[in-house]
Amino acid sequence: MSISTTDPIVAPAEAHLSRVLGPLHLWALAVGLVISGNYFGWSYGMESGGPMGLLIALVPVTIFYVTFMLSYSELATMIPHAGGPSAYARRAMGTFGGYMNGISCLIEFVFAPPAIALAVGGYIENLSGGVFGQIQVAIFAYFLFIFINYLGMKTSARFELVVTVIALVGLAIFWVAAVPNFSWERVGSLKNGTEGVMGAVTFAIWFYLAMEGGAMAAEEMIHPQKDIPMGFLSGCGTLMIMGVLTLLMTAGIADYTGLMTLDFPLPAALEGAYGKGSMISKVVNVIGLFGLIASLHGIIVGYSRQTYAMARTGYLPKFLARVSPKTHAPFWALLIPGLVGILPISLGLIDKSYAAGLTATMITISVFGSIAMYIVSLLALFILRSKEPGLKRPFKVSYPLVPLISIVLAFFCLYCVIGYGGASALKWVAIIYAVALVYYFIWGNKKVRPFDEEFGVLDELN
Repeated sequence: MSISTTDPIVAPAEAHLSRVLGPLHLWALAVGLVISGNYFGWSYGMESGGPMGLLIALVPVTIFYVTFMLSYSELATMIPHAGGPSAYARRAMGTFGGYMNGISCLIEFVFAPPAIALAVGGYIENLSGGVFGQIQVAIFAYFLFIFINYLGMKTSARFELVVTVIALVGLAIFWVAAVPNFSWERVGSLKNGTEGVMGAVTFAIWFYLAMEGGAMAAEEMIHPQKDIPMGFLSGCGTLMIMGVLTLLMTAGIADYTGLMTLDFPLPAALEGAYGKGSMISKVVNVIGLFGLIASLHGIIVGYSRQTYAMARTGYLPKFLARVSPKTHAPFWALLIPGLVGILPISLGLIDKSYAAGLTATMITISVFGSIAMYIVSLLALFILRSKEPGLKRPFKVSYPLVPLISIVLAFFCLYCVIGYGGASALKWVAIIYAVALVYYFIWGNKKVRPFDEEFGVLDELN
């Protein structure tokens, strides 16, 4: 797992990722990566389909994620590598397949944090009565959690566990507070029929998006083959219960039309039920910040490990694989993608109207990258089952039924995002992929490490 000392740009041999994580940490990382999806973002789906349209959209999306995470657990335990989806696709499809799946993963993980940081800014702006501006807070929060990640994975994992548990407590408080004012009539509103449901799929995905990022901490897990399935599957069950309860309780206590485009729908819903400035809405607003922080922090872990692994492979510039000898954190892989994510937020300082629709745009870009990565990862599973049937598989999914269901639903989700996800966001996705392809054929395929050397990280697990 050590990086060669023969390359002057890469970190010295003793600077490497360290194995410090157990299944509880992975559960916290998987849930923490996603928990912000309960506190904001999903409400944009009600603009398309109303509460009932979003609830209906959540059914196929939930089935997809359950089947995908079962399939992904086989890949993650078979190839417990910091590159995650890039490593799986490379083993199955070769150099180009690995690169493109890694880029799709980076699109997901680099463009989700700006949306979350904007929500952090929205929650604080709402709590402070406008004293602190949303954009300024978002930029500060982004830099703060890049720094916390730099302190090392052990510190990061403990922090993630604490804030995730606090965020779960906050959701429980919200659900209990919502019960006395709950009405099924509000939840039953369906908007735009089938098209409304299709349009809501993008934001139903937000309830689960990025939970697979825990696989990118595989090289930092003590027993990855045993702990990854346990952490992933318990996380998936937790998120399924959370998503349904949050959607029902939020839509059931307030007029959803006033919540559709807010980055702080939970406290806003409580304000509608209990009055503006009510203590319960302030409590949920404050605790909601922990949910946003958990996801922002966890997804930064994900993009840094993916960037680190792709640079170590040779796909990306080698300086991105530098690891701090003191904290064992890939510092350039934390900072550079973070600056890419901060850029679109910063433009909101210049044009306030641009900032108004930015959260939904960032979510759509991130969701598209995730679905592209899911599809290629599932294809990698099918290819590896055929090409390398004797490969050590500590966890085996029910094959081929479960991955087959998953890939069909993945293409359904892709159809919904392309057809109903917003042309402006997809235009940016196309530009990102075009730039990535140009980079690959000019530079990115020139210094890729040999296959056997790259996957030598797995030898210590045999």
